[in-house]
Amino acid sequence: MTSSSVRRFPPVDAGNGVTRQVLADAPELMVVQFTFGEGARGARHNHPHVQSTFVQSGRFEFFIGDEVFEVGPGDSFVIPSLAFHGCRAIEPGVLIDCFTPRRDDFL
Repeated sequence: MTSSSVRRFPPVDAGNGVTRQVLADAPELMVVQFTFGEGARGARHNHPHVQSTFVQSGRFEFFIGDEVFEVGPGDSFVIPSLAFHGCRAIEPGVLIDCFTPRRDDFL
């Protein structure tokens, strides 16, 4: 890889107190950083992508289907394709999400 092949994406306002920044992407995979203010919400939704989430900082309440759980720094989990999910920031924090395949709607 050459430095000219490195793409830099600006942060964008994702709404509800959340900022989204694509960190890396390829057709098969995308890495995205989500920054949440206190009380910020990731609206409940679903998508065909498999998603893994790593909690870099903060505390979050997550909803996946009928399951509700709390996560903090160092926690990680997988959200299956088409699972209805969302979250709420209990404390300000950062989530690092990986999607397969890439979320073209984020580009």
